[in-house]
Parts: sequence; C-alpha cells; structure tokens
Amino acid sequence: MVAFHASALDGVARNPALPTPLLLRLLAFDGGGDGPPRHALQRAGLPESAVAVILAHPNPRARIDLAMSTRAEPPQRARLADDPSPKVRAALAYGPEWRDPRTAVAPLPDDVCARLLDDSAPSVRAALLDSPHLVPSFVASLATHRDPAARQRAARVWKMLSPGERAALLSDPDPEVRQAAALEECRRDARVTAALLRDPKSAAEALRRGLLHRADAERCVAERTHLAALAENPSLPTDLVERLAVDPDEDIRLAVSLRPELHETRRMLIDFTVEDFARGDVEWVRDGLADPAVLRRAATSAHPLLRRTVARSPHLLPDLLRLLARTEDPLVEDLLAIHHPDAPEEVLMRVYARLGGTFSAWMAETHPRFPREGLAARYADHPDGNYRRLAVRDPAATPTLIERLSHDPTVWTRQAAVGDPRLPLRRLREALHIPELAAGAGANPALPEDEMAAVLERAGVPA
Repeated sequence: MVAFHASALDGVARNPALPTPLLLRLLAFDGGGDGPPRHALQRAGLPESAVAVILAHPNPRARIDLAMSTRAEPPQRARLADDPSPKVRAALAYGPEWRDPRTAVAPLPDDVCARLLDDSAPSVRAALLDSPHLVPSFVASLATHRDPAARQRAARVWKMLSPGERAALLSDPDPEVRQAAALEECRRDARVTAALLRDPKSAAEALRRGLLHRADAERCVAERTHLAALAENPSLPTDLVERLAVDPDEDIRLAVSLRPELHETRRMLIDFTVEDFARGDVEWVRDGLADPAVLRRAATSAHPLLRRTVARSPHLLPDLLRLLARTEDPLVEDLLAIHHPDAPEEVLMRVYARLGGTFSAWMAETHPRFPREGLAARYADHPDGNYRRLAVRDPAATPTLIERLSHDPTVWTRQAAVGDPRLPLRRLREALHIPELAAGAGANPALPEDEMAAVLERAGVPA
C-alpha cells in the first residue's frame, strides 16, 4: 500500500463523520495481516454492528485493540472474556495501557474480573492482578482467594479488610503474602516492624512506614542503615528527626524536609536541594490530593516538591490554584495544565509556549480552557509556525485563512489546517494526495462520504 494511502486511511478511521457502512467495511479489513486501523477499532460510541465485526475478526490484533480501548464501554469489552486467544483475554484483563490523565477508565464488571482471575492461562490471571483499573472493593474481595498472588494484591487495600481477613493474611502459608500483609500492618504494630527489619528484603520499606521501637530507630541511625527511608518514618522520635535534619547526606536532609508534621518555618530552615526537574511524589501529599487540609498545607508551602506534588490535584480550590499558578515553577505549571480542570489560560499558554511538541504541551493545548477566541488575529502571521498553528483554533478564522495555513512552511501548521472543516473542499481533496497531509485530510469531518469511500478504494479495502 502506498504510504499516503495508508495515512489517509488512518485519518478516515478516526473521522467523527465516518458513516457506519464505511466503518464496517474498514473493520472487516485485515490490512495485510496487521488488522484494521487502530483508530477504527478504538472509536468512541461503536455501534453494535461494529462491535460484532470486531468480536468475530480473525485477526487477534483487532480484538486486542478493542480489549484495550479507553473509549469502548465495559460491557462491550467484557464480551472478549471468552475469546479463544489468551493474548486477547490478557489484554482485556489488564485494560488500557495509555490514557489521558484527565479521562477515567471505566472498570470491567466484578463478575468479569472474577472470571478472568480464574482463567486457565497464567498470563491472563497475572495481567488482571497487575491491572491499574481494578476497583478497590474487588481487590478487597481477593483476601480469601485461593491464588496467593490475588491475596497479595488484596493487602494493598488493607484498610478495607476486616480484622479476620487481616489476621489470615498475616499468617498466610505463602511467604510473599505474609510479607505484603506485614508491610501494611507494621504501620501500627512495632513488633511487626521489628520482625521485618530482620529481613534485608523488607527492611528499607519497614523503616519508611513502620511503627518503630526507639531502640530500633537509634540502632539504624548509629549504623546509618537506610537513613533516607528512616527519615520519612512517621513514628521517628523528634530528637532523631532533628539529628537527621543536619545529616551530611543531602538525600537524608531532603527526606526530612518533606515530613508532614514540620511547621513551615522549621521545614525551610533545613539545608536541602531540589533538582530543577524533580517532579515530586511526596506520599502524604499524594495520598491527600482530595483532602482540603493537605491541599492547603502543601500548596502554601515554599517547598518545591510539596507544591509539585499537590499540583496534580484536580480538587484545588480557586485561591490555591491561583497561588500555584504564580509560583513561576515550570513543573508546577505543567502539572496544573495536565490535571486541573480550571487551569488558567495564561498557564496553559505558557506551557504550550515552553514545551511545544511535547506531551505536556499537547495536554495544555487539548485542555478545555485553552484559549480560542482571538488567536487568528494574534498568531496567523507569527514568525513561529508552532504559533501560526494556533490560529486554526480560532472560531473566527476564515476559510481563506485556513487554506493559506494549509500551505504554511511548517508541517505542523499545514496538518492542523487540513483537518479543519472550514478548509475549502478543493484544497481538502488535494491534501488527501499529499503524504504529510493525507492523515489530517482523511480525519476532516467535512470530507464527503464519496471521498471517504474513495480513500478506502485506493487503499485496497474490499467493498
């Protein structure tokens, strides 16, 4: 297949105006062994007739794409639970690998997850237990499952388990289940922590999270054992915290500076250094991204890592959002642009300007609050093509301007213009035959149905 025919076909596959008869024809296509275009398989709102074609497709790649679609409804995906291919069932069990952080993935029904967990193929069972899309209530139900790996996964939702279930996991016949359970229970039981400290495999994590006997804490400080982990421990006595706050090791001082109980003045007296590109993943802030008190403490802190972690929260109140938007920290701006539904327009524009062509810039540009009005007047003649492309977003941009931009020297600008429905039809038809523009032209919702059908013909898709 000629390359630009394939590009045009990919564009048509994601065209929102693609009629169902052409979609069905496209879905039945095997693409020379590669299966139908992925955009056709992972469209939103697939009609029942299209789902039926995918479920019966002889190429398992087609069924895998449906299994991992973020746009397919869970009942549609669930129909693959009995697929003859374990690769398809494993893809279904794990779920979508990549997703827009602003879009939640709807989980499979619990009964389907239970069936996949009892699948005859170990790869399917492992994929389900490794899935990030399981609901906590289902994970909690695994505490009494016959598979040790399932019981180990259940330990991750320790607070949801009953006292009896916790006790059973702590005395489980499988050593890995017992260790997973102990690493949760150690938060409130110093004896469990002491036992974990005797095992090199669990010592560091037990020091980070476990309730400590003072003698164990003093011994670790004296022996300099996993001090960066120990510096995070919530039960570390105050005098030992103060000792670690002046430790010669920079990583240890940084860990101390992130402790939740510190007052802001004390926190900022610690001599710590934060790398320019350290994104921040402070556990107590991350766990409290919906807690108003945690959000306020972290957002009003002068500590960069606290601010960067809290910037991931979509629940920031307006005053905290405005405060973070004024921090002049590029990483804070990036995270606000990705995660907050009300990220200010000026923040989105700064992220776009600074990071054009990156994931963060794409997330900023596709944000619902990214500006549109006035962009044509402001940027149509900008010397930077990445800015001229923004003119296409303006509702006031004329067909004449859109056509002009479809001939722009910068390929990204040309591609944006040929995907716009205001592009004159003559130029749209022409763009279908230009390799770097064919995909955008194929996806243009103004493309007539006969032109879509012609794209399929040229790409060799059987009628």
